[in-house]
Amino acid sequence: MADTLHLDHLRIAQNGREMLRIDATIAPGEVFSVMGPSGIGKSTLLAAIIGMLPKGFTLDGGILLGRADITALPPERRHIGILFQDALLFPHLSVGGNLAFGLPRGGNRKQRVAEALDSIGLPGFSDRDPATLSGGQKARVALMRVLLSQPRALLLDEPFSRLDTELRAQVRDMVFTRARAAKLPVLLVTHDSEDARAAEGPVLTLVRPDA
Repeated sequence: MADTLHLDHLRIAQNGREMLRIDATIAPGEVFSVMGPSGIGKSTLLAAIIGMLPKGFTLDGGILLGRADITALPPERRHIGILFQDALLFPHLSVGGNLAFGLPRGGNRKQRVAEALDSIGLPGFSDRDPATLSGGQKARVALMRVLLSQPRALLLDEPFSRLDTELRAQVRDMVFTRARAAKLPVLLVTHDSEDARAAEGPVLTLVRPDA
């Protein structure tokens, strides 16, 4: 069942001083973009949503996924996937091992990994060392690992910013297409207006509360 992600009058403060506030509803299959300059709190917003707000920060308001209020749940119980600026793959695991990490135990995991690699254009890469992959290949593997874990929502922390222009467009389109097909609510934070336009969804530009 597809879920809606609702940020219910969220207010994030650092050492008592308001940093940002947001109220938004993200429908299944929708990519909601949050733009703003560096240091305004875009990544802090994602940290709050996944339950990893740094020390010194406080959160008011609610985070709802589907009908459940997940505001107070630990990160592992929120079922939210996230892609970062760098494709963070486990260096001690093969490409296949990275993908298998996202799979539930049981079933033919080897076959499922092979099918996943085929679907992202990397057949036969299961035994490869992640260090031998290009930036675009790492991004595809990182995305598939997240999707195999069956998240209920997806957060994107400027995952395209380190890719060159052509590759950026290819990876971005793949991420958006697969997220929509999985009917995931997607929250993208970026400082790049082209990423926001490509998302073809609502765009919110953050401003400092005292601006």
